[in-house]
Amino acid sequence: MLSPTYNSRPFVPTTSRRFIAPTTPLANTRRALHLVQFALTSISQVKLSAGHQVVAVRTEARRAAISTSAAPPSGPPTVTMASEKTACGSVRGELSDLFRTALTLSFPSVAADPVVAACNNAKNGDYQCNNAMALFGKLKGTPNAPKAPRDVATAIVGALPTNDLVAETSLAGPGFINVRLSRDFVSKRLSGMLVNGLAGWAPTGYAGKKVIIDFSSPNVAKEMHVGHLRSTIIGDTLCRIFEYCGSDVLRLNHVGDWGTQFGMLIEHMADARQARVAAGGEDKDMDEDVSDLQELYRAAKKRFDEEEEFKARAREAVTRLQGGDAGSLAAWERICAASRREFEAIYSRLGVKLQERGESFYNPMLKGVVEELKERGVATMDQGALCVFLDGHSVPLIVQKGDGGFLYATTDLAAIKHRVNEEKADWIIYVTDVGQSQHFDQVFATAKKAGWLVDEGAKVSHVGFGLVLGEDGKRFRTRSGDLVRLAELLDEAKNRCAATIRERRAEAGEEVDEAEVEDAACAMGYGAVKYADLKNHRTTNYKFSFDEMLNLKGNTAVYLLYAHARIAGIVRKAEKDVYALAADTPISLDHPKELELAIHLCKFPEALEDAIEELGPNRVTDYLYDLSEKFNSFYVDCKVLGSEQEASRLLLCEATAVVMRKCFELLGIKPLYRI
Repeated sequence: MLSPTYNSRPFVPTTSRRFIAPTTPLANTRRALHLVQFALTSISQVKLSAGHQVVAVRTEARRAAISTSAAPPSGPPTVTMASEKTACGSVRGELSDLFRTALTLSFPSVAADPVVAACNNAKNGDYQCNNAMALFGKLKGTPNAPKAPRDVATAIVGALPTNDLVAETSLAGPGFINVRLSRDFVSKRLSGMLVNGLAGWAPTGYAGKKVIIDFSSPNVAKEMHVGHLRSTIIGDTLCRIFEYCGSDVLRLNHVGDWGTQFGMLIEHMADARQARVAAGGEDKDMDEDVSDLQELYRAAKKRFDEEEEFKARAREAVTRLQGGDAGSLAAWERICAASRREFEAIYSRLGVKLQERGESFYNPMLKGVVEELKERGVATMDQGALCVFLDGHSVPLIVQKGDGGFLYATTDLAAIKHRVNEEKADWIIYVTDVGQSQHFDQVFATAKKAGWLVDEGAKVSHVGFGLVLGEDGKRFRTRSGDLVRLAELLDEAKNRCAATIRERRAEAGEEVDEAEVEDAACAMGYGAVKYADLKNHRTTNYKFSFDEMLNLKGNTAVYLLYAHARIAGIVRKAEKDVYALAADTPISLDHPKELELAIHLCKFPEALEDAIEELGPNRVTDYLYDLSEKFNSFYVDCKVLGSEQEASRLLLCEATAVVMRKCFELLGIKPLYRI
C-alpha cells in the first residue's frame, strides 16, 4: 500500500534541523564546508593519538573551512550561535549544525547527517549525538579506520567548533556523545524571548509556504455529531501550528453539499409545501421547511427507503438539480444556508475558522477530469465503469459509474488538481478518519499517475484518526443508538464546569459573577473536550469520559488552566513589571530546578518540529503537560515571592506562562488568568 506521504520530495530538506539565520557565522561556516567537500580530494594521513583522531587535510581545504571564523588554523572553527535577539528555531537544530560541522571536519570522506536528540536521562546531559556507532560501521575496513566507536565519538567531539551553546561534553557507552548546555546561553535565550516575543522561536522552513488543510467536512442537512469532533479540532490545531510558522494556510471545509440525497430532500420539501397549501396555507417557500434539518433528513430518508414512487421522483429531482433547474437550485440553496448557520454556531463555540468549499464547487470540473484521465490512459473501462487500476491495490478506484454518475473519488481528484494547479499548494493535508486511508492512497496515486503530482511539486498527506468511544469501549452513541450531537456534548461540558466553578467560589466565600462564570466555563468546558481528544495519538481510538476530562488533577485541560491561572496569580501578586525586569535582569539558573525548567522552555520549538513532522497535535499536549509538571517541581523547591532571587524567578514564571499561553493558542484553548 502506498504511503499517504509518498512524494519523494520532502516539504523541507531532509537535513532540515537547520534553524540558524542565514546571516549567522555558522551559516557562513556551512557555506565554507561546501568548499571543503569540493576541495577534499584526499586525506593525507589519519592518526589516532591519545584517544583523539587528528585529521590532516590539504592546507587549502582547511583554510576554506575556517576562513569565516576567528579560530586559528590549528583548531576547530569558532561558531557564535544566534543571539537571543535573532534566535530562531530550536536548540536541537543549532546543536545539529554544530555536529554537522564536526562530522564534516572529522570524517570528510563519509556523508552523515547529525543524529541529535534530548537525553532520556537528565543525569547524563541535556542532549545526545548518536552518530558514532553508525559511522564506525561505515568506516570499518577502510585504511586507518578507527578501532572502536568510542574513537569515532572522540574525534567528533574534538572537531566541534568553539561556541557559546555547549558547556561540556562527555562520552557514554560505546560512543554516545552527551552534551550539557551553557547556563548563560539558556538564560539569554529566555530573556530574549521575554523581550522580543515568541515569534522568533517558530520552526523555520515553512514561512511563505502554501499549506492547504482539508478538515471538518460535515454533510449538509445533517447535524454535526461527535464523529466530526476529531477532524475539526485536529485540523484546526494543525492550521494554527503552520500559521505560527509563517505558512500561508488555506483552511478548507469540503462539505458534502452535492449528491443524490438532495433529490429526496427537495422532493420531500415540495410535498410538504403541497400539503400546506391543501390545508389552507401559503403557496410559497417557507423557512420552516428547513427549520429542523435533522427531522427533514430523517423523514425524507425514510420515504426514500420505503416508497418506490418517491425514490423515483427523488432521482429525477437530482437530475433536474444537476441540470441547473432554477426551482431545484433555490431549494438546494435554502438547505445549504440552513446547514451553514448550524455549522457556524458550532465553529464559533470551538473558535474554529474555515472557508467552505463543498463538493458543488468542483462539480463543473468533473467531466474534464474524467476526460483527461481517459486521454492519458490512466482510467479504463471495466464492467461498464471507468476505473483506475493501481499497483498494490486489489480493487480499482472508480471515477465514473456505468450510468455516467460521478463519485467521491472523482470530486477528490478534481479538488487535488485544482489545489495543485490553481491554488499552487506546497503541501495539501487531508484530515479524515483512518477508514479513508486506502481511498486517499488511491486518490494520491491516481493524481501522480495523471501527472498532477510530481516529485518536485506539492506534497500530499492523509492525517487519519481513530474513533471516539463511549466508556463501554463501543462507538460513542446516545442510549437510543444515535451518534451524540456535538452541540449537546459541548453544552454538557460547559454546564459541568460552571457548576464546579460556582461550588469552588462558594466554598471560598467569594461572590459569584455569572458573566465571569459563563466565560470561564466555556473556556474550560470546550478546552477540556479539545484537550482530551488532542492528547491522544491521532490514530488511536479513545474513550470519551466527562469525569476524566474535567478532572482537576492529571493530564487535563482543566488542570493546566488552573496551573496557568496560578502562575498568573504569582506574577500579579508581585506587583512588578516583569517585562521591564526582563530588559536588564539576568535569569539566574543556579538551582537545578531552575535550570531544568529553563531548558524545557527552550525545547518548545522542538515540540512543534515534531508535531509538524508527525502531523500529530499530541506532541504539543505532551510538551505542555511536562512543562506544567516541571514548573510545579520548580515552585516547590524555589521560593519566588520574597526570596533573594525574586526578580529572576518571576521572569521564569512569566516565561512559563508565555509558553503555556502559546500552547493553549495552538490547541485552540482560551487561557484563564483567574478561576
